[in-house]
Amino acid sequence: MSKLLSMLVAAVFAVSTVSVFAADAAAPAEKKAEMKKETKKAPKAPKVKKEKKAKKDEMKKEEMKK
Repeated sequence: MSKLLSMLVAAVFAVSTVSVFAADAAAPAEKKAEMKKETKKAPKAPKVKKEKKAKKDEMKKEEMKK
């Protein structure tokens, strides 16, 4: 009976240890995914393109008036 109890205790210890190491190994992958999301969130300044297009349209209108 004592051998069975010691085997159960050893099994519980082994399972808990493996789960801790598995969690540590998975953590860097999650951090990399978060870093990729943060870099993609940076705006690319779309307003500049709109302003340039508006200026070009104004210049074309002025040329058409002449």
